[in-house]
Amino acid sequence: MISLKRSVEVEFISDIVCPWCAIGLHSLLAALKRVQDSIEVKISFQPFELDPAMPEGGEDSTAYVGRKYALSAAEAARNRQTIRARAAEVGFDMASIDSRRLYNTFDAHRLVHWAELEKRQIGLELVLFAAHFTYGADVSNLDVLANAAQVVGLDPSAAREILTSGAYANKVRCAEADWHSRGIRSVPTLILQQKYRISGASRPRDYEEALRRVAAQQPG
Repeated sequence: MISLKRSVEVEFISDIVCPWCAIGLHSLLAALKRVQDSIEVKISFQPFELDPAMPEGGEDSTAYVGRKYALSAAEAARNRQTIRARAAEVGFDMASIDSRRLYNTFDAHRLVHWAELEKRQIGLELVLFAAHFTYGADVSNLDVLANAAQVVGLDPSAAREILTSGAYANKVRCAEADWHSRGIRSVPTLILQQKYRISGASRPRDYEEALRRVAAQQPG
């Protein structure tokens, strides 16, 4: 049977500890439900580290954000409130945003790369976002990452082997360098059909409109 759907590829460039990336993904998934009858969307997640130099053990997020963006405690609190409200709009609970720490995410990105090969990438991204923002888990921890893999149907022993062996490290580093070379400086950034760029976490209706515009330009 010939499919009448048009196809759109989406490269979703993000970091696990980026709240707007979590919001953007949930918004995109809501948009996908609205277009599923006419558009087939293939998502691939691309690595981006907000701070590749984040030390082992992480850093308090309030202190980090306040220092990086020169925010007062009151401004940071209002910012977190805005983020929590936007997350709630798309059904995502950021319960730990006031108390969380930021962690190094390089190993998480290696695991996400493997999950793409196993066709479990979207599920793993969602689980990792929830681990960090809803439950305040350390997403650099081997046990946390292996458990996240198991939750989405991946072999936790294989996940541990990948994480301890350094597998896919070069691929992740090369991908990060490639996105930087293309001018990506903030996330989330979405690239549709390797051509159309959307920066920031849009609302579902905006993603829907973008998907429909790009799909209309593709062969039927």
